[in-house]
Amino acid sequence: MKLNNLFKSELKVLNIGLEGFYNDLKQQKTDTVWLNWKPRSSSNKKSMSLLDKLRKK
Repeated sequence: MKLNNLFKSELKVLNIGLEGFYNDLKQQKTDTVWLNWKPRSSSNKKSMSLLDKLRKK
């Protein structure tokens, strides 16, 4: 599919994790599916430290 043809097609969205984004798309009558996903929490101190660093960016 050529890039120009992409914008002539009906938009269909798979939204992963952000319910607010899903709701905004639905209000605009966009065909969308919401996957309620969250990363697993972990008791691993190294993993939690890395996640904290990402949140601060």
